[in-house]
Amino acid sequence: MNQEESYLCDSCGEDIVVPIDPTAGMIQKYVEDCPVCCHPSVIHVEFQKDGTVRVWASAEQDRY
Repeated sequence: MNQEESYLCDSCGEDIVVPIDPTAGMIQKYVEDCPVCCHPSVIHVEFQKDGTVRVWASAEQDRY
């Protein structure tokens, strides 16, 4: 399995590479700032039964 995967930043469209840690669970979600445009995104990581990893980002919503 790859130790890195990539996603497209929801704000600027840049392809961002992130490390993958299978020990953190089969379904993961965390907030990370884009290293290009600095906008925060919610990063979603899902490990599939066939061994592939699905990674995508969505805009972080304000909670106010």
